[in-house]
Amino acid sequence: MNSGSQDKKVRKHNVLKSFVFAFSGIRMALVNERNLQIHLAVSLAVMFSGIYFGITRLEWMIILLAIGGMFSLELLNTAIERAVDLSTEDYHPLAKQAKDIAAGAVLVFAIISVIIGGVIFLPKILKFLQ
Repeated sequence: MNSGSQDKKVRKHNVLKSFVFAFSGIRMALVNERNLQIHLAVSLAVMFSGIYFGITRLEWMIILLAIGGMFSLELLNTAIERAVDLSTEDYHPLAKQAKDIAAGAVLVFAIISVIIGGVIFLPKILKFLQ
């Protein structure tokens, strides 16, 4: 019986530790990665705009998915860059491809996010300007 409760404590502790590690990684990336800082600033501007223009619940869900997806992809891109840099100091075409492809994934999602923002906010901005 006692070993079962010990297992639960270990699992609970490991889960809590994993959250600490995850938040530490996010904090480290926010402090060190210029692109993530830019995404944070743009995200805050978009959220304030959403409040100002009174976007709908559905529009909020779409905006939050775009913001979360953008941050997630940027974090993955950073992790891939770090792993590639750790694996080799020399130039290698596959290392370059891995980094470029990860950056390309971020770019694709960024373009889609801008389009989403345009679809949601442009009509509201144009109405406001009239």
